[in-house]
Amino acid sequence: MGLDLVSVIVKEYDEAIEFFVNVLGCVVEEDSPSLDGDGQPKRWVVVRPRGSGCAILLAQARGEEQEALIGRQFAGRVGLFLRVEDFYASYTHMMGHGVEFLTAPRTEAYGQVAVFKDLYGNKWDLLGAA
Repeated sequence: MGLDLVSVIVKEYDEAIEFFVNVLGCVVEEDSPSLDGDGQPKRWVVVRPRGSGCAILLAQARGEEQEALIGRQFAGRVGLFLRVEDFYASYTHMMGHGVEFLTAPRTEAYGQVAVFKDLYGNKWDLLGAA
């Protein structure tokens, strides 16, 4: 058993792909036309952090209820955790792309960590080696 995908609700596919690929360093695994449960057209967009077993499904919001949750999927808590091989290189790259970090880098028993917001405001931990 294993976790294959997690969904992140996004405003627009292409801007989300730009962020996840060029800022976070993910790779696009799939971007294909699909249909939702009501038979309406959508895109099936999957990005994966390099070396990760779990990928992220970028799900474009449909309707007021989903749109209201963009950037608030975890009720203000850190809800996603991105582990990277070179913490400071990733931190510097992300800062250079305008990512907002809510905490300065620090070292904990589990490794290096800094909290950041994605392009919509969801909170993430950037994690490095212990």
